[in-house]
Amino acid sequence: MPYPKCKVYSDGNHYIAIPHTTRPYRPRRKPKEEIITVTKVFADEIKKETEEQCQSEQSAPSYEDAPMPHEDEQNDGAENKIASMEAPSPTRQEYSMTKKELFDQLYAEHRKLPKYKLKAFLLRSMLPYFQSEEQARVYVETNYFRKQRNLIARRVRMVRKANLQTFNYFVTFTYDSKKHTEESFKKGLRSCLSTFAKRRGWKYMGVWERSPQKQRLHFHGIFYIPNNTLPGELLPFKDYSTTSHSMQITWQSLYFNERFGRSDFKELEDPSLMGLAMAYLMKYIGKSGEKIVYSKGLPQYFISDIMDDDIICRIGVEDKKLLLTDTFACWNEGEYIGPVSKETIAQMPKSN
Repeated sequence: MPYPKCKVYSDGNHYIAIPHTTRPYRPRRKPKEEIITVTKVFADEIKKETEEQCQSEQSAPSYEDAPMPHEDEQNDGAENKIASMEAPSPTRQEYSMTKKELFDQLYAEHRKLPKYKLKAFLLRSMLPYFQSEEQARVYVETNYFRKQRNLIARRVRMVRKANLQTFNYFVTFTYDSKKHTEESFKKGLRSCLSTFAKRRGWKYMGVWERSPQKQRLHFHGIFYIPNNTLPGELLPFKDYSTTSHSMQITWQSLYFNERFGRSDFKELEDPSLMGLAMAYLMKYIGKSGEKIVYSKGLPQYFISDIMDDDIICRIGVEDKKLLLTDTFACWNEGEYIGPVSKETIAQMPKSN
């Protein structure tokens, strides 16, 4: 018995099919989140006032040079000095948000902490908004699991998309602060890459990342750039690598250098380099928590009818998936397209 309209993906070594089901999907109703009031104290303003006070005291004339004030002026000056020495009151601002929004914000700001410290911090921060510590603990554990599950789902989706594509470059873009701010760099680069994807057939996926020392924003990505579609010249540059502590040759695009700052292009000639590039990107997904940037037209699955002879065995939870042979036949609406290959997959309908 053939299985029609299966979703097929590659895990890197094998093709796996998910049989089509006619069970209707019922969207789950999300429970209404309780709105809470969060009070924040802005210490930056206190620091600014203190610095201004110190600067004014340093610029004041010395005791010998200053004219002697009248007795009443002395008293007024003493009172003003005492008043100025009082600590400025902190600025408090209240926000209305849901518990989930507060949890997500705290998690993003302190995600680099070790697991046990992060959980302890989240519990301490969320405790005032619950009636008991047990309720707060259950909430933190549930939402921490949600964050980890979402991270795994993003990684799985990224791998499935990448395995159905062919990429030929690993690229890093770094902005020059004389040409851009972080916001204009992000907006300008994404607009530029989107234009090339639409008009020249580029495909890419990547993540935003900050350098560990200078915290300068970068974009790392794997690209498919068709021949003769890269604007400008790609030239070799000799510079010093802070990672290997030696001189290196990098290939940079004059087009992107002029518009953004610096670009580094590395060809993915060996399949092992593709694996290293994927591992590099996935590492930063977990470190930074940034969402993956995709070009349009990168599906997770292609749709094909699957014949019984092409099934090796059932796998997965409750044996719902089908492990396929390496040369299984691809069928579209009862029409034989050919054995599975990059060329055949390109002709098949896609799905996410």
